[in-house]
Parts: sequence; C-alpha cells; structure tokens
Amino acid sequence: MSQPSPQSGHYNVEQYLELAECGIISPDDRVELLEGIIVAMAPPSPPLDSSVNRVQYALQRKLSLDVNVRVQSSLVAGDKSAPQPDLAVVPGSPDDYTRRHPSQAHLVVEVAFSSVLQDRITKAAIYARAGIPCYWIVNIRDRCVEVLRDPDRWKGEYTSVQRLTGSQSLAIDAYPDVLFTADELLPRDPVYRED
Repeated sequence: MSQPSPQSGHYNVEQYLELAECGIISPDDRVELLEGIIVAMAPPSPPLDSSVNRVQYALQRKLSLDVNVRVQSSLVAGDKSAPQPDLAVVPGSPDDYTRRHPSQAHLVVEVAFSSVLQDRITKAAIYARAGIPCYWIVNIRDRCVEVLRDPDRWKGEYTSVQRLTGSQSLAIDAYPDVLFTADELLPRDPVYRED
C-alpha cells in the first residue's frame, strides 16, 4: 500500500484512515481530522477524563445499556473530517462498527475547558454540516451545557443554541422523554484547572 499524499497539505477522510492503516498514525497518537487538517488533541488530564466519565455514566444510566454510547472514538463527518468527540450516541450496536466508523449520531458531546472556542466554532460547523441533530458542549470552564440543535447543513451552523445551568433540563432529540440536568453533566467541583 502506498502512503497517501495530500494535495496542498489537506487530507480527506480516506487518506487520513490510510495513514493509520500504514502505521504513520498510531493508536496512541492523539489526533483527529478537522476540515482536512490533522489536529493534535489535548493530552488527557484527570479532571477532563473524570468529566467525560461523568457524562458517559449519566448517558448510559438513563438511556440504558442497549444504547450505543461511544467514548473518544472516530466519527466520519463528511469527506474532510473525522473528529473524535468525547462521546457520541450512535445508531445500532457496537458490532455495526467493526469494519467502519459511524457517520451519523443522535448526539455528539464535547467536554470542554481550554477547547471551548474550537468546539463552538470549528466542531459545531463540522457537526452541523454532517447533520448531527443534537450537539452538547459540556463547558466546564463556564459551568454550563451549551445545547445546539437544528443543524443547517448548507450554512454549517446550528439554528438553536441554549446555555443551560443548574437544574435546567435537556434531552436528546431521538430520546425526548429522557431528561438530563446540566448539574448531572457538569463536575461537582466548580474549581477546575487543567494542570
């Protein structure tokens, strides 16, 4: 297999995935493909990992074990993006994705501290263009959950954006009867530092 060679420094999803197959990108490399550019992800930290686990626990507990909740796994979001959202609720079972990454999700969640702007701008546009109906940014820096809905695929933006705190409730469009509160998703300790 020949190594993929991008044109003008940009990769498409197929070339990006070939880099992993060739061993150029290893499973330990914390990178994702955003708009054709391979972007380094922040290194893991105990507070961020704990926050991701908190959201995963809330989702799995309320949605049931039959719902496929993926953690920090690739999602093919168009021809030029393969982000690794912190969590994604995807259709089907885990066995459906042994040979391919999912390309659709009921919900994508990014847990953010230092990456809030990238999650609001770059990733929101990617997820909106991919038609992801519901996108949550668990913003631990500002202690709120940003709920983005109603994607406009052509403009690459969400037409509904809410910032929820405390006991305000939110739901996933595909599971409208299952309610979560912002407090369930945010860490209990309001003093959060990535150090």
